[in-house]
Amino acid sequence: MTGLLDEIIGNSVYDHDGEKIGKVKQIYLDNNSGTPTWVAVSTGMLGDDSLVPLAGAQHREGTDTLQVQVEKKAVKSAPHIDPEREISAETERELFAHYHIDPSRAGWDAYGRYPAGQQNRPDGRNRDDSRNRDDSIVRSEERLDVGTEREEVGTALLRKYVVTENQSVTVPTTHEEVRVEREPITDPSRAGNADFGEQEREVTLHEDRLTVNKEAVPVERVRLAVDEVEDQQTVSDSVRKERIDTEGIEQDRGKHRQ
Repeated sequence: MTGLLDEIIGNSVYDHDGEKIGKVKQIYLDNNSGTPTWVAVSTGMLGDDSLVPLAGAQHREGTDTLQVQVEKKAVKSAPHIDPEREISAETERELFAHYHIDPSRAGWDAYGRYPAGQQNRPDGRNRDDSRNRDDSIVRSEERLDVGTEREEVGTALLRKYVVTENQSVTVPTTHEEVRVEREPITDPSRAGNADFGEQEREVTLHEDRLTVNKEAVPVERVRLAVDEVEDQQTVSDSVRKERIDTEGIEQDRGKHRQ
């Protein structure tokens, strides 16, 4: 490959946000139109080179940088190629779908066209590959990619405070009371001190008095426990699908009667 495309080999490749992807190793031409379509980039990672689309790429003459219109993370996750093998039609279809590129607009028009049927191989040799021309169309459709992320929805607080309430406790008590006991004397000689006249006798009375004390006693341990509960939520959104119409094809062709 000669001419202006030779200037691109070895250039540093940057994504559309200006983040470096790697260096250019090879450039691939479309078999039918001859326009540059793919660039093989050495990303410095283990494994094969990564193919990056040239559609919309920008290269300023006299510089060693090539800016492409895809993100670096898309290049990292793209299907890799074996540098010793050519790009198959199936691999190219996978790449178009991965980068969301319209195959009809995949060429890099900034550097013109080259002889159709010539594809640059990883070893630098050109070959006639018109027998592998791909007349297919890639049909794409959008799919919902739904994930979950954990976020704070509120807080729970455990607070201890003091309240006052009345409490009644019944406690058994005793007290002393006086009653008069009378005992008839049948033998005066055994009556003891029986002096005639005024006399007094005193008896000390007792009773139980209640005493009340207060003490704080641990009665219960309380904590907040968080349980994870599984449930299901339904997400609805609109997605687009590509449809394919045909013209000039007999509708009954290939059908067989049962």
